[in-house]
Amino acid sequence: MIEIEPTYLIVIGFLLLSIIICIIRVVKGPTAPDRVVGLDTINTIIIVGMIAFGIAEKSVIYIDVAIVYALLSFISTLFIAKYLEGGEF
Repeated sequence: MIEIEPTYLIVIGFLLLSIIICIIRVVKGPTAPDRVVGLDTINTIIIVGMIAFGIAEKSVIYIDVAIVYALLSFISTLFIAKYLEGGEF
């Protein structure tokens, strides 16, 4: 069983609260760019969570996965922005 320190529980709570707020923005967003920004923010929060988990577990593999996920998230955000702009891929 994984023993979690109280400080990490507070961090997890704030990250989950932030994700819930961003999900509200994605659902209620009046325009498509608002929804894209909400999704990108959720991706960023997930990356922060991966890095925090890697620090808590003292394992570098989670940080490596977070870096790859950040790169893929950035590229997908660029493609979505290009699509919303009306350009071709």
